[in-house]
Amino acid sequence: MSYAAAISELNALVPELYTGTGQPRRKFSLDEIRILLGVLGNPQQSFPSALIAGTNGKGSTAATLASILRASGLRTGLYTSPHLARANERIRVDGVEIADDDFARLYFRVHDAAQQLVLNGRLPQLPSYFEILTAQALLHFVEAKAEIVVLEVGMGGRLDATNVVDPLLSVITDISLDHMEWLGSTISAITREKAGILRRGGTMVTLPQHPEANKVLDEMATELEVHDVSAAQYVPSADVVGPYSIQVMGTEIIVDSQLCGAHQHRNLALAIAAAVELASCDGFPITPASIEAGIRGTRWPGRFERIERHGVEWILDVAHNPAGAWALRAGLRSVVGLSRPPQTLIFSCLRDKPVAEMAQILFPLFEKVILAPIHAARATGLNDLLAAARATGTTAVAAESVGKALELAEEGTRGGAIVVSGSVYLVGEVRTLLLGGEGAQA
Repeated sequence: MSYAAAISELNALVPELYTGTGQPRRKFSLDEIRILLGVLGNPQQSFPSALIAGTNGKGSTAATLASILRASGLRTGLYTSPHLARANERIRVDGVEIADDDFARLYFRVHDAAQQLVLNGRLPQLPSYFEILTAQALLHFVEAKAEIVVLEVGMGGRLDATNVVDPLLSVITDISLDHMEWLGSTISAITREKAGILRRGGTMVTLPQHPEANKVLDEMATELEVHDVSAAQYVPSADVVGPYSIQVMGTEIIVDSQLCGAHQHRNLALAIAAAVELASCDGFPITPASIEAGIRGTRWPGRFERIERHGVEWILDVAHNPAGAWALRAGLRSVVGLSRPPQTLIFSCLRDKPVAEMAQILFPLFEKVILAPIHAARATGLNDLLAAARATGTTAVAAESVGKALELAEEGTRGGAIVVSGSVYLVGEVRTLLLGGEGAQA
Protein backbone atom coordinates (compact mmCIF):
# COMPACT_ATOMS: atom_id res chain seq x y z
CA MET A 1 0.00 0.00 0.00
CA SER A 2 1.14 3.54 -0.72
CA TYR A 3 2.26 6.33 1.58
CA ALA A 4 -0.73 8.43 0.51
CA ALA A 5 -3.08 5.61 1.48
CA ALA A 6 -1.36 5.25 4.85
CA ILE A 7 -1.74 8.97 5.58
CA SER A 8 -5.37 8.96 4.46
CA GLU A 9 -6.24 6.00 6.69
CA LEU A 10 -4.28 7.41 9.61
CA ASN A 11 -6.04 10.76 9.41
CA ALA A 12 -9.37 8.95 9.46
CA LEU A 13 -8.42 7.69 12.94
CA VAL A 14 -8.29 11.16 14.49
CA PRO A 15 -10.28 10.66 17.71
CA GLU A 16 -13.42 12.50 18.80
CA LEU A 17 -11.19 14.76 20.90
CA TYR A 18 -10.16 16.44 17.65
CA THR A 19 -13.12 15.98 15.33
CA GLY A 20 -15.75 17.76 17.39
CA THR A 21 -18.37 15.22 16.27
CA GLY A 22 -20.13 15.15 19.62
CA GLN A 23 -19.44 11.43 19.98
CA PRO A 24 -18.86 10.08 23.51
CA ARG A 25 -15.27 10.69 24.53
CA ARG A 26 -13.03 7.68 24.46
CA LYS A 27 -11.60 6.39 27.73
CA PHE A 28 -7.86 5.95 27.30
CA SER A 29 -5.69 3.43 29.11
CA LEU A 30 -2.34 1.83 28.48
CA ASP A 31 -3.85 -1.67 28.36
CA GLU A 32 -4.80 -1.48 24.70
CA ILE A 33 -1.48 -0.26 23.34
CA ARG A 34 0.32 -2.83 25.49
CA ILE A 35 -1.77 -5.59 23.89
CA LEU A 36 -0.97 -4.18 20.44
CA LEU A 37 2.75 -3.88 21.15
CA GLY A 38 2.75 -7.39 22.56
CA VAL A 39 1.77 -8.92 19.21
CA LEU A 40 4.33 -6.65 17.51
CA GLY A 41 7.16 -8.06 19.64
CA ASN A 42 7.24 -5.40 22.38
CA PRO A 43 9.59 -3.03 20.53
CA GLN A 44 9.53 -0.61 23.49
CA GLN A 45 11.68 -3.06 25.44
CA SER A 46 14.49 -3.09 22.86
CA PHE A 47 16.23 0.21 23.61
CA PRO A 48 16.96 2.58 26.53
CA SER A 49 14.91 5.76 26.57
CA ALA A 50 14.28 9.15 28.11
CA LEU A 51 10.66 10.29 28.47
CA ILE A 52 9.71 13.98 28.54
CA ALA A 53 6.39 15.42 29.74
CA GLY A 54 5.16 18.93 30.56
CA THR A 55 2.88 21.64 29.22
CA ASN A 56 5.38 23.88 27.40
CA GLY A 57 8.94 23.27 26.30
CA LYS A 58 8.91 19.48 26.15
CA GLY A 59 9.51 19.42 22.39
CA SER A 60 12.42 21.85 22.59
CA THR A 61 13.90 19.89 25.50
CA ALA A 62 13.50 16.60 23.62
CA ALA A 63 15.06 17.99 20.43
CA THR A 64 18.02 19.41 22.35
CA LEU A 65 18.64 16.22 24.33
CA ALA A 66 18.46 14.13 21.17
CA SER A 67 20.94 16.45 19.45
CA ILE A 68 23.33 16.12 22.40
CA LEU A 69 23.09 12.34 22.26
CA ARG A 70 23.78 12.35 18.50
CA ALA A 71 26.77 14.62 19.03
CA SER A 72 28.01 12.08 21.58
CA GLY A 73 28.18 9.41 18.88
CA LEU A 74 24.97 7.60 19.82
CA ARG A 75 22.46 6.47 17.23
CA THR A 76 19.47 8.38 18.54
CA GLY A 77 15.75 8.08 17.95
CA LEU A 78 13.44 11.03 18.53
CA TYR A 79 9.64 10.91 18.74
CA THR A 80 7.76 14.22 19.00
CA SER A 81 4.33 15.67 18.36
CA PRO A 82 2.52 17.35 16.78
CA HIS A 83 4.06 17.87 13.35
CA LEU A 84 4.23 21.10 11.38
CA ALA A 85 3.78 19.78 7.84
CA ARG A 86 4.18 16.00 7.56
CA ALA A 87 3.53 13.18 10.01
CA ASN A 88 7.01 11.80 9.22
CA GLU A 89 8.51 14.68 11.20
CA ARG A 90 7.44 12.96 14.41
CA ILE A 91 9.70 9.93 13.88
CA ARG A 92 13.44 10.56 13.40
CA VAL A 93 16.70 8.69 13.76
CA ASP A 94 19.85 10.79 13.93
CA GLY A 95 17.81 13.77 12.81
CA VAL A 96 16.47 12.09 9.66
CA GLU A 97 12.71 11.68 9.23
CA ILE A 98 11.33 8.22 8.59
CA ALA A 99 11.14 7.60 4.81
CA ASP A 100 7.73 7.52 3.13
CA ASP A 101 8.06 3.83 2.18
CA ASP A 102 9.01 2.85 5.73
CA PHE A 103 6.20 4.97 7.15
CA ALA A 104 3.63 3.25 4.92
CA ARG A 105 4.99 -0.26 5.54
CA LEU A 106 4.98 0.17 9.31
CA TYR A 107 1.58 1.83 9.31
CA PHE A 108 -0.05 -1.14 7.57
CA ARG A 109 1.86 -3.60 9.74
CA VAL A 110 0.51 -1.92 12.87
CA HIS A 111 -2.98 -1.37 11.47
CA ASP A 112 -3.36 -4.95 10.27
CA ALA A 113 -2.20 -6.30 13.63
CA ALA A 114 -4.66 -4.02 15.42
CA GLN A 115 -7.52 -4.98 13.12
CA GLN A 116 -6.87 -8.67 13.80
CA LEU A 117 -6.94 -8.00 17.54
CA VAL A 118 -10.33 -6.30 17.16
CA LEU A 119 -11.66 -9.25 15.14
CA ASN A 120 -10.39 -11.63 17.82
CA GLY A 121 -12.08 -9.63 20.54
CA ARG A 122 -8.82 -8.71 22.26
CA LEU A 123 -9.27 -5.00 21.51
CA PRO A 124 -12.61 -3.20 21.76
CA GLN A 125 -11.77 -0.82 18.90
CA LEU A 126 -8.96 0.20 16.60
CA PRO A 127 -6.19 2.16 18.33
CA SER A 128 -6.16 5.94 18.05
CA TYR A 129 -4.12 8.04 15.62
CA PHE A 130 -1.50 8.68 18.29
CA GLU A 131 -1.34 5.07 19.48
CA ILE A 132 -0.72 3.77 15.96
CA LEU A 133 1.92 6.44 15.29
CA THR A 134 3.63 5.58 18.56
CA ALA A 135 3.73 1.89 17.65
CA GLN A 136 5.15 2.79 14.23
CA ALA A 137 7.85 4.90 15.85
CA LEU A 138 8.86 2.19 18.31
CA LEU A 139 9.15 -0.38 15.50
CA HIS A 140 11.18 2.05 13.40
CA PHE A 141 13.64 2.66 16.24
CA VAL A 142 14.18 -1.10 16.59
CA GLU A 143 14.72 -1.55 12.84
CA ALA A 144 17.10 1.43 12.76
CA LYS A 145 19.08 -0.03 15.70
CA ALA A 146 18.72 3.09 17.82
CA GLU A 147 21.06 3.03 20.82
CA ILE A 148 18.86 5.41 22.80
CA VAL A 149 15.47 7.04 22.16
CA VAL A 150 14.03 10.34 23.37
CA LEU A 151 10.23 10.43 23.49
CA GLU A 152 8.04 13.47 23.95
CA VAL A 153 4.73 12.75 25.66
CA GLY A 154 1.76 13.67 23.49
CA MET A 155 -0.69 14.83 26.18
CA GLY A 156 -0.63 14.32 29.92
CA GLY A 157 1.66 11.45 30.80
CA ARG A 158 0.02 8.80 32.95
CA LEU A 159 -2.20 7.45 30.15
CA ASP A 160 -0.17 8.67 27.17
CA ALA A 161 0.86 5.97 24.70
CA THR A 162 4.54 6.87 25.10
CA ASN A 163 4.35 5.85 28.76
CA VAL A 164 4.70 2.17 27.80
CA VAL A 165 8.50 2.52 27.85
CA ASP A 166 10.58 2.00 30.98
CA PRO A 167 12.69 5.16 30.82
CA LEU A 168 16.14 5.61 32.28
CA LEU A 169 14.96 9.03 33.35
CA SER A 170 11.79 11.10 33.24
CA VAL A 171 12.04 14.81 32.44
CA ILE A 172 9.23 17.17 33.46
CA THR A 173 9.19 20.63 31.90
CA ASP A 174 7.13 23.65 32.95
CA ILE A 175 3.50 22.88 33.77
CA SER A 176 0.57 25.25 33.23
CA LEU A 177 -3.15 25.06 32.48
CA ASP A 178 -3.87 23.34 29.16
CA HIS A 179 -6.04 20.43 27.95
CA MET A 180 -8.07 20.95 31.11
CA GLU A 181 -11.04 18.97 29.78
CA TRP A 182 -8.80 15.91 29.79
CA LEU A 183 -6.16 16.49 32.46
CA GLY A 184 -7.98 18.44 35.17
CA SER A 185 -8.84 22.03 36.00
CA THR A 186 -5.97 22.82 38.40
CA ILE A 187 -2.19 22.87 38.23
CA SER A 188 -2.12 20.14 40.89
CA ALA A 189 -4.38 17.81 38.92
CA ILE A 190 -2.49 18.38 35.67
CA THR A 191 0.84 17.83 37.43
CA ARG A 192 -0.35 14.46 38.73
CA GLU A 193 -1.11 13.40 35.18
CA LYS A 194 2.27 14.64 33.91
CA ALA A 195 4.10 12.97 36.79
CA GLY A 196 2.57 9.66 35.74
CA ILE A 197 5.75 9.12 33.71
CA LEU A 198 7.77 8.68 36.94
CA ARG A 199 8.90 5.18 37.91
CA ARG A 200 9.45 3.76 41.38
CA GLY A 201 13.14 4.12 42.15
CA GLY A 202 13.66 6.00 38.91
CA THR A 203 15.09 9.43 38.12
CA MET A 204 13.23 12.71 37.64
CA VAL A 205 14.86 15.75 36.03
CA THR A 206 12.99 19.00 36.56
CA LEU A 207 13.20 22.64 37.65
CA PRO A 208 11.45 24.66 40.37
CA GLN A 209 8.28 26.11 38.87
CA HIS A 210 4.69 26.82 39.93
CA PRO A 211 4.30 26.19 43.70
CA GLU A 212 1.37 23.81 43.17
CA ALA A 213 3.38 21.80 40.63
CA ASN A 214 6.42 21.74 42.92
CA LYS A 215 4.32 20.41 45.79
CA VAL A 216 2.83 17.56 43.76
CA LEU A 217 6.17 16.62 42.18
CA ASP A 218 7.86 16.55 45.60
CA GLU A 219 5.09 14.39 47.05
CA MET A 220 5.14 11.91 44.18
CA ALA A 221 8.94 11.74 44.07
CA THR A 222 8.99 10.93 47.79
CA GLU A 223 6.23 8.35 47.48
CA LEU A 224 7.99 6.59 44.58
CA GLU A 225 11.49 6.97 46.07
CA VAL A 226 12.57 8.81 42.96
CA HIS A 227 16.06 10.27 42.54
CA ASP A 228 15.33 13.97 42.00
CA VAL A 229 17.75 15.89 39.76
CA SER A 230 17.39 19.68 39.61
CA ALA A 231 18.54 21.46 36.47
CA ALA A 232 18.69 24.82 38.28
CA GLN A 233 22.49 25.00 38.20
CA TYR A 234 22.38 25.16 34.40
CA VAL A 235 19.93 28.10 34.14
CA PRO A 236 21.72 31.41 33.47
CA SER A 237 20.73 34.73 35.01
CA ALA A 238 17.51 36.23 33.68
CA ASP A 239 19.22 39.10 31.85
CA VAL A 240 21.36 36.86 29.62
CA VAL A 241 20.83 37.35 25.88
CA GLY A 242 22.70 35.29 23.32
CA PRO A 243 25.43 32.71 24.03
CA TYR A 244 26.52 32.21 27.64
CA SER A 245 28.97 30.05 29.54
CA ILE A 246 28.22 27.54 32.31
CA GLN A 247 30.06 24.80 34.17
CA VAL A 248 29.14 21.29 33.05
CA MET A 249 30.88 18.19 34.42
CA GLY A 250 33.71 20.34 35.73
CA THR A 251 34.28 22.09 32.41
CA GLU A 252 33.15 25.46 31.14
CA ILE A 253 31.09 25.23 27.97
CA ILE A 254 29.45 27.83 25.73
CA VAL A 255 25.68 27.47 25.37
CA ASP A 256 24.98 28.79 21.89
CA SER A 257 21.53 27.66 20.78
CA GLN A 258 19.42 28.38 17.71
CA LEU A 259 16.39 28.33 20.02
CA CYS A 260 15.58 31.95 20.85
CA GLY A 261 13.92 33.45 23.89
CA ALA A 262 14.70 33.48 27.59
CA HIS A 263 12.15 30.70 28.18
CA GLN A 264 14.45 28.37 26.21
CA HIS A 265 17.11 28.72 28.93
CA ARG A 266 15.00 26.44 31.11
CA ASN A 267 14.51 23.89 28.37
CA LEU A 268 18.23 23.87 27.60
CA ALA A 269 19.02 23.43 31.29
CA LEU A 270 16.73 20.40 31.48
CA ALA A 271 18.38 18.84 28.44
CA ILE A 272 21.84 19.46 29.89
CA ALA A 273 20.89 18.00 33.28
CA ALA A 274 19.40 14.93 31.58
CA ALA A 275 22.54 14.43 29.50
CA VAL A 276 24.80 14.76 32.55
CA GLU A 277 22.66 12.22 34.41
CA LEU A 278 22.84 9.76 31.51
CA ALA A 279 26.62 10.15 31.46
CA SER A 280 27.23 9.87 35.18
CA CYS A 281 24.69 7.21 36.15
CA ASP A 282 24.13 5.21 32.98
CA GLY A 283 27.57 5.28 31.39
CA PHE A 284 26.71 6.93 28.08
CA PRO A 285 29.72 8.54 26.32
CA ILE A 286 28.52 12.10 26.83
CA THR A 287 31.14 14.81 27.39
CA PRO A 288 31.08 18.57 27.95
CA ALA A 289 32.24 18.98 24.35
CA SER A 290 29.40 16.84 22.96
CA ILE A 291 26.87 18.71 25.10
CA GLU A 292 28.15 22.02 23.70
CA ALA A 293 28.11 20.68 20.13
CA GLY A 294 24.66 19.14 20.51
CA ILE A 295 23.15 22.37 21.77
CA ARG A 296 24.72 24.30 18.92
CA GLY A 297 23.41 21.77 16.39
CA THR A 298 19.81 21.63 17.61
CA ARG A 299 17.20 22.52 15.02
CA TRP A 300 13.57 22.81 16.10
CA PRO A 301 11.44 24.64 13.49
CA GLY A 302 8.48 26.81 14.42
CA ARG A 303 9.81 27.82 17.84
CA PHE A 304 10.66 31.51 17.54
CA GLU A 305 11.98 30.62 14.09
CA ARG A 306 13.10 33.50 11.89
CA ILE A 307 12.66 33.28 8.11
CA GLU A 308 13.35 36.02 5.56
CA ARG A 309 11.28 36.33 2.38
CA HIS A 310 11.05 39.26 -0.05
CA GLY A 311 13.15 41.36 2.30
CA VAL A 312 10.69 40.82 5.16
CA GLU A 313 11.57 38.94 8.34
CA TRP A 314 9.02 36.48 9.68
CA ILE A 315 8.98 35.14 13.22
CA LEU A 316 7.11 31.84 13.58
CA ASP A 317 6.22 30.52 17.02
CA VAL A 318 3.77 27.77 17.94
CA ALA A 319 2.62 29.47 21.16
CA HIS A 320 -0.72 27.70 21.55
CA ASN A 321 -1.71 28.50 25.15
CA PRO A 322 -1.38 31.49 27.54
CA ALA A 323 1.97 30.36 28.94
CA GLY A 324 3.34 30.07 25.42
CA ALA A 325 1.90 33.47 24.52
CA TRP A 326 3.63 35.08 27.51
CA ALA A 327 6.91 33.42 26.49
CA LEU A 328 6.52 34.74 22.96
CA ARG A 329 5.76 38.23 24.27
CA ALA A 330 8.88 38.18 26.44
CA GLY A 331 10.94 36.87 23.53
CA LEU A 332 9.78 39.66 21.24
CA ARG A 333 10.92 42.22 23.81
CA SER A 334 14.39 40.74 24.13
CA VAL A 335 15.11 39.66 20.56
CA VAL A 336 18.10 41.37 18.97
CA GLY A 337 18.92 42.10 15.35
CA LEU A 338 15.54 43.52 14.29
CA SER A 339 15.54 46.88 12.55
CA ARG A 340 12.34 47.80 14.41
CA PRO A 341 9.78 46.02 16.62
CA PRO A 342 7.32 43.64 14.90
CA GLN A 343 4.24 45.50 13.67
CA THR A 344 2.03 42.73 12.33
CA LEU A 345 0.62 39.53 13.82
CA ILE A 346 -1.06 36.69 11.94
CA PHE A 347 -3.03 34.65 14.43
CA SER A 348 -5.39 31.73 14.75
CA CYS A 349 -6.03 29.10 17.39
CA LEU A 350 -8.13 26.07 18.27
CA ARG A 351 -11.49 26.51 19.94
CA ASP A 352 -10.49 24.58 23.07
CA LYS A 353 -7.87 27.24 23.83
CA PRO A 354 -8.60 30.40 25.87
CA VAL A 355 -8.67 32.69 22.85
CA ALA A 356 -9.73 35.76 24.85
CA GLU A 357 -6.80 35.41 27.22
CA MET A 358 -4.30 34.81 24.42
CA ALA A 359 -5.66 37.84 22.56
CA GLN A 360 -5.20 40.03 25.65
CA ILE A 361 -1.58 38.88 25.92
CA LEU A 362 -0.57 39.32 22.27
CA PHE A 363 -2.87 41.58 20.24
CA PRO A 364 -2.09 44.95 21.92
CA LEU A 365 1.59 44.56 20.96
CA PHE A 366 0.87 45.00 17.25
CA GLU A 367 -0.32 47.74 14.92
CA LYS A 368 -2.07 45.21 12.71
CA VAL A 369 -3.63 41.85 13.58
CA ILE A 370 -4.65 39.51 10.76
CA LEU A 371 -6.83 36.53 11.62
CA ALA A 372 -6.52 33.44 9.44
CA PRO A 373 -8.69 30.33 8.99
CA ILE A 374 -6.86 27.05 9.58
CA HIS A 375 -7.53 23.54 8.34
CA ALA A 376 -8.42 21.87 11.62
CA ALA A 377 -11.67 20.42 12.91
CA ARG A 378 -11.23 22.29 16.19
CA ALA A 379 -10.38 25.66 14.65
CA THR A 380 -11.84 28.76 16.29
CA GLY A 381 -14.22 30.49 13.89
CA LEU A 382 -13.24 33.86 12.45
CA ASN A 383 -16.22 35.56 14.10
CA ASP A 384 -15.04 34.37 17.51
CA LEU A 385 -11.50 35.53 16.75
CA LEU A 386 -12.81 38.96 15.68
CA ALA A 387 -14.82 39.20 18.90
CA ALA A 388 -11.72 38.42 20.94
CA ALA A 389 -9.83 41.15 19.08
CA ARG A 390 -12.59 43.73 19.70
CA ALA A 391 -12.52 42.91 23.42
CA THR A 392 -8.88 44.00 23.50
CA GLY A 393 -9.57 47.24 21.62
CA THR A 394 -7.68 45.89 18.62
CA THR A 395 -8.86 46.40 15.05
CA ALA A 396 -8.30 43.08 13.32
CA VAL A 397 -8.75 41.94 9.74
CA ALA A 398 -10.06 38.48 8.82
CA ALA A 399 -8.34 36.89 5.83
CA GLU A 400 -10.12 34.40 3.57
CA SER A 401 -7.15 32.01 3.63
CA VAL A 402 -3.70 31.63 5.15
CA GLY A 403 -2.13 32.55 1.81
CA LYS A 404 -4.19 35.75 1.69
CA ALA A 405 -3.14 36.52 5.27
CA LEU A 406 0.50 36.45 4.14
CA GLU A 407 -0.27 38.84 1.30
CA LEU A 408 -2.10 41.25 3.59
CA ALA A 409 0.74 41.16 6.10
CA GLU A 410 3.43 41.88 3.51
CA GLU A 411 1.42 44.71 1.92
CA GLY A 412 1.38 46.73 5.12
CA THR A 413 4.87 45.99 6.38
CA ARG A 414 7.21 48.96 6.66
CA GLY A 415 10.45 47.37 7.79
CA GLY A 416 9.16 45.55 10.85
CA ALA A 417 8.97 41.81 11.29
CA ILE A 418 5.76 39.80 10.89
CA VAL A 419 4.88 37.38 13.68
CA VAL A 420 2.84 34.21 13.13
CA SER A 421 1.50 32.41 16.18
CA GLY A 422 -1.40 30.82 18.04
CA SER A 423 -1.58 27.35 16.49
CA VAL A 424 0.73 24.62 15.24
CA TYR A 425 -1.61 24.24 12.24
CA LEU A 426 -1.20 27.91 11.32
CA VAL A 427 2.58 27.96 11.75
CA GLY A 428 2.94 24.74 9.77
CA GLU A 429 0.95 26.07 6.81
CA VAL A 430 2.67 29.47 6.84
CA ARG A 431 6.08 27.85 7.05
CA THR A 432 5.30 25.64 4.06
CA LEU A 433 4.19 28.66 2.02
CA LEU A 434 7.21 30.76 3.01
CA LEU A 435 9.61 27.98 2.06
CA GLY A 436 8.04 27.56 -1.35
CA GLY A 437 5.81 24.59 -0.65
CA GLU A 438 8.48 22.32 0.80
CA GLY A 439 7.00 19.65 3.04
CA ALA A 440 3.38 19.87 2.02
CA GLN A 441 0.80 19.10 4.66
CA ALA A 442 0.11 15.43 5.33
